[in-house]
Amino acid sequence: MALAQTNEIVAQLSAATDASCDVVKFKPRGDVDQVSKLERHGGKGGAFVGEIRDAIRDGTLQAAMHSLKDVPGDEETPNLVIGAYLKREAVEDALVLRRDHALSDFQTRKGEGYKIGTNSVRRVAYLKRLFPACEVIHYRGAADTRIRKLDERVLQRLPEGGEVGPADGLVMAKSGLQRLGLADRITYEFAAEDMLPAIGQGIVVVECAERDWDTRRLLSAIDDAETRACALAEREALWILNGHCNAPIAGQAQLDGETLHLRVAALSLDGQTMLEAATEGDAARPREVGREAGLKLLECGAKALIDAAAQM
Repeated sequence: MALAQTNEIVAQLSAATDASCDVVKFKPRGDVDQVSKLERHGGKGGAFVGEIRDAIRDGTLQAAMHSLKDVPGDEETPNLVIGAYLKREAVEDALVLRRDHALSDFQTRKGEGYKIGTNSVRRVAYLKRLFPACEVIHYRGAADTRIRKLDERVLQRLPEGGEVGPADGLVMAKSGLQRLGLADRITYEFAAEDMLPAIGQGIVVVECAERDWDTRRLLSAIDDAETRACALAEREALWILNGHCNAPIAGQAQLDGETLHLRVAALSLDGQTMLEAATEGDAARPREVGREAGLKLLECGAKALIDAAAQM
């Protein structure tokens, strides 16, 4: 998926500028180790972003692609800057059932007897809230690999040892499935009212050195202003909440003319408690919108949920 995203960036840059790009493949720790929980590698930042950022800092790379939802929102990034936010793709989460399962049966049974795989604590919390009778199991790996293992009934290795499964279904990002040409595997799409997406879900960004003005100029040609505004609002809320990789935090910003609307949520790991906050404001001041939403959620008691998740 990362290579497909990178090739799309190269195509957009080639169409918008006179840039000549070479693609450099990286395989970060999170892709090499597809069993352990991400906390072992320092969360999503250490698992997917840290080594690539080091390569930008030492000059090995001029720029790098990230899925924004994998970029930590609770830490500084000295000497680096996001030079481009690509136009946002689908934000929804999607249920992918094994081919021998029917959605009607899953819904009738309200998930009872089904094993649903995910590695996202946010998705775990929402699944336990929506389908408390289903069993949510730890499931990692590249999107296409996960679906192959689902169809072949492969058992999933657990971080603490042993195996679980086989899975009856997976919850995945709709945008990722679309990028891989696997949209036909989507059994059901979750509305935001039921499962609010991850902060930054569906957004691909390009990061570069802060003082590399030539690269920043080139990247500005493919920067989408609407996506940037939404992303800045969402990530400001995440910053205010001090959201770590193990916290079930969700949020989505949407632009309506000159007004930016933002809805954020924090959940307990078991999905029994959910706190939400919504705000709106001037689209030209996205960080203010995000700050207000984050502070509202803290006033509701979100810190206790976030702190509790950090101990797990």
